[in-house]
Amino acid sequence: MTVALTGTEAEAHHLDRADPGHRELFHIPPAVGGRYPDTAYLAGNSLGLQPRATREQLLADVDAWARLGVEGHLDAERPWLPYHESLTGPAARLVGAVPAETVMMNSLTVNLHLLMVSFYRPDGRRDRIVIEDSAFPSDSYAVRSQARFHGLDPDRAVVRLDPGDVLDYLAAEGDTVALVLLGGVNYLTGELMDIPAITEAGHAAGAVVGWDLAHAVGNVPLRLHDWDVDFAAWCTYKYLNAGPGAVAGAFVHERHLGARDDLPRFEGWWSTEAGTRFEMAPVSRPPATADAWQVSNPPIFAMGPVRTSLELFDQVGMAALRERSLRLTGYLARLLATAVPDGAFTVLTPADPDRRGCQLSVQLRGCSAEDLVERLSRRHGVVADARQPDVVRLAPVPLYSTHHDCWRAVEALAAEL
Repeated sequence: MTVALTGTEAEAHHLDRADPGHRELFHIPPAVGGRYPDTAYLAGNSLGLQPRATREQLLADVDAWARLGVEGHLDAERPWLPYHESLTGPAARLVGAVPAETVMMNSLTVNLHLLMVSFYRPDGRRDRIVIEDSAFPSDSYAVRSQARFHGLDPDRAVVRLDPGDVLDYLAAEGDTVALVLLGGVNYLTGELMDIPAITEAGHAAGAVVGWDLAHAVGNVPLRLHDWDVDFAAWCTYKYLNAGPGAVAGAFVHERHLGARDDLPRFEGWWSTEAGTRFEMAPVSRPPATADAWQVSNPPIFAMGPVRTSLELFDQVGMAALRERSLRLTGYLARLLATAVPDGAFTVLTPADPDRRGCQLSVQLRGCSAEDLVERLSRRHGVVADARQPDVVRLAPVPLYSTHHDCWRAVEALAAEL
């Protein structure tokens, strides 16, 4: 039986019975206000919820330390010495890579810096870095500091563009561009970039093309290898639900792997071949994989939650998640268009489902985003995310969000606006 989209609570419950998602696999925070016991949690684009399996699996790693001490490096059920290798295959599947191209390490901005050591190589006239004008601040800080490190004026070397202007700029000024570094999904607007088209255009202009996938990984399907992306980095605490500050990931296309004297790279204890690491040689022998970009040994207790999360994505699959994301976000968009007073806000996110992930960003008129988000939580038990001064981000995450969450969010917005 089908139900017409009338915007009622009964309709939302009906849609959830037909399309329940995987909410039972997660801890849903209790509501601090409103008439429902649990929050309608639409802030997974900022911090994902905790999978129920995380605690038990994390404690198993902690217990191994208590029982085994240093012997846990080899004798734990999940030995610590090769621990990061267990994440490589699932991470590669998630981003559309081959395992040799992928490594889980560090944090997002650290990984971007380590990768730019190799891939931002200003040379004469070709010294510019192209980013989007609404790039996440840490990306802006990172590229400006890289320009300064190379003795360049960041106000000139860093070019900020509207995403819609990137292709035209590359066609006109491509011979000045050393690096294109954009967010795969823009953090503020939720716009999904045309990663393959921009990558192809950047290469045609002679530039290196990298991607910050913080808001794309676990949100939209990715095929980094097939799209010929040079490098990418991402965090795991948003859509991947690995916990605050969890270990991040990095991708380096296989054509850059192996012995290349012209590709500089910072090295450390974990940058050398695992099989010869304990020979204690004074010169590194980096493997022909993305592991060569590792510097330090991995933090085991921070990697456990990442392993748990990646197991979930292997179990459910990005194709199924994307299909559910389109249904949930489409439902939220229809409710916003019909239930909230005209003129109260403007939706910044593209209306075309193929040009967005699960996030819808609304720009308020005459209202503080922080104030509204606080009222949504305190009065209605709806958790959203504010970006100063006037943007509220709503993200129905397909793993655990529901149609009823979307309905509650729109009901609360209508009441407050």
